[in-house]
Amino acid sequence: MRTDPGSLTDVAGLRVGHHTDARRPTGCTVVLCEAGCSAGVDVRGAAPGTRETELLRPENTVQQIHGLLLSGGSAFGLAAADGVMRWLVERGHGFAVGAARVPIVPAAVIFDLQLGDPAITPDAAAGHAACEAATRPNQQRGNVGAGAGATVGKLLGRERAMKGGLGMASLKVQGQTLAALVVANPVGDVLDCASGERLAGPRGADGRPQSTEQALLDGAPLGGPGPGSATTLGVIATDARLSKTQCHKLAQIAHDGFARSIHPVHQLMDGDVMFALATGASGRDGDLGLLGALAAEVVARAVADAVRSAQGLGAPYHLPAWRDNQASSTPAQPDPDRSRPR
Repeated sequence: MRTDPGSLTDVAGLRVGHHTDARRPTGCTVVLCEAGCSAGVDVRGAAPGTRETELLRPENTVQQIHGLLLSGGSAFGLAAADGVMRWLVERGHGFAVGAARVPIVPAAVIFDLQLGDPAITPDAAAGHAACEAATRPNQQRGNVGAGAGATVGKLLGRERAMKGGLGMASLKVQGQTLAALVVANPVGDVLDCASGERLAGPRGADGRPQSTEQALLDGAPLGGPGPGSATTLGVIATDARLSKTQCHKLAQIAHDGFARSIHPVHQLMDGDVMFALATGASGRDGDLGLLGALAAEVVARAVADAVRSAQGLGAPYHLPAWRDNQASSTPAQPDPDRSRPR
């Protein structure tokens, strides 16, 4: 029986690479599909930082992308997509426009500028380096790439936050592979929706994660960041054949995985974005009914994996991770918030 959560690169036709900056907690992650794959996107957060997402609207012309960038650095991190484009065009990949090739590389960013020197952000060289590092298989997760500076549970104040990160999960059903990669950096808490365990959230006096929603119901004041200073990014992918329109719908459905595992989600401070990719490498036509029924599950597993894989940051950041509480923890109890209607 399989015990590991899986990887986005379980989807044939995809490679994943990271560049993690050694100077402060930030970085970028690239998903490469050089031969081209169908793609869609759904933006739910109120403060997104994105590039080329309008191009992915079903009615617009370009049908396939060649790479996808997720990055730290807030809007500055979008510059890393230039390096991904350069890497692709150096190898002859891209949308043919006469004699020219234009690689299509949508991108989205998280805010991590509060950790260290905010002048240090992923740039074109970082995007190029992430492409150079891209592999299949790739099991790297936690404090890597775009997850290096991710944090969780900030709505009651940054001083109570915990470390987020990058996580992945996959499953195979009826001959179709479905996988997700998530960069978990929300203002809300992260729960394991299978067990009910609260994995990360604002720390209480005992150092363990508390419920943001319950604290607000009890009268706690908001103490969190301003708009655009959080965000969870996701990629859901399949090796089945889907059209651009079908990918768009899959991205919409997959957002429910965020709602299952992040409480509260899609806030004014979040720029949540979900991309969907279909490589068609299996040679099978995708069953969107089947893939849609499981999309939220694989995304929720990836969110939990992001927090479980993260490592705490010591001074000067003082950001503990889920694993820091495990050595002395008592068995987790189901979260009472989960019993409330949503």
